[in-house]
Amino acid sequence: MIRVSHLTKQIPGGPKVLDDISFEIEPGEFVAVKGPSGSGKSMLLRCLGMRESWTKGTYLFDGKDVTANPLTGRGKVRREAAYLEESPVLFKDKTGLRNVIIGSVNQTPFWRRWTGMVRSDDYMGAMDTIEKLGLLDKAHTKANKLSGGERQRIAIARALVHGAKVILADEPVTGLDPHSADRVLADLKRLCKEQGLIVIAALHQGDYAERFADRIFGLSGGKLLFDVKGRRLTEHERRQL
Repeated sequence: MIRVSHLTKQIPGGPKVLDDISFEIEPGEFVAVKGPSGSGKSMLLRCLGMRESWTKGTYLFDGKDVTANPLTGRGKVRREAAYLEESPVLFKDKTGLRNVIIGSVNQTPFWRRWTGMVRSDDYMGAMDTIEKLGLLDKAHTKANKLSGGERQRIAIARALVHGAKVILADEPVTGLDPHSADRVLADLKRLCKEQGLIVIAALHQGDYAERFADRIFGLSGGKLLFDVKGRRLTEHERRQL
């Protein structure tokens, strides 16, 4: 579903932030991107989400070359690839359910944000997804009353309800307690297996990549140093990062 060839991102007048990166990812895979601060993890996710322009490279997304026509391609990726931030942006004064139904600003038609109108099918679909993520008892709790892990899972539910085929998660468990972090990552892994979702997550801390990922990308200095099966990294691989 995703094929990246020779992705390069250079800051105008500055260094290369990403340098000649190539890989393929199939539906159902959970890929963790590990690397030190400044390695290019966040920029990689932003480029995959078409939130940053590419200096060079080819991007096949769902069989279509989205770099051939950046304007059209950007719209397709924005619709089908959800960008999950470290601190998800939710409507704080609205319930978890309303956040899931309404979606993010990029996903939601203006008329729906203005009127708040919801079809019964949308309501039931959102409730089903919230239940699958174990948050049915929090559906009517306002977002500002939810824990960090609960907000992340609401953001995941929102992405799924609005048709995401790919989730790009930028340090999704930073600041969460170990139990909440495990729950978020376990949910993402389960969704990969059950729904054929692709998850690409930047994971800096702990052994989360080794425990949850199907594959681990090692990134340093903007270069993809290794692409290995999800497992305990060797000492050599650790030293590279």
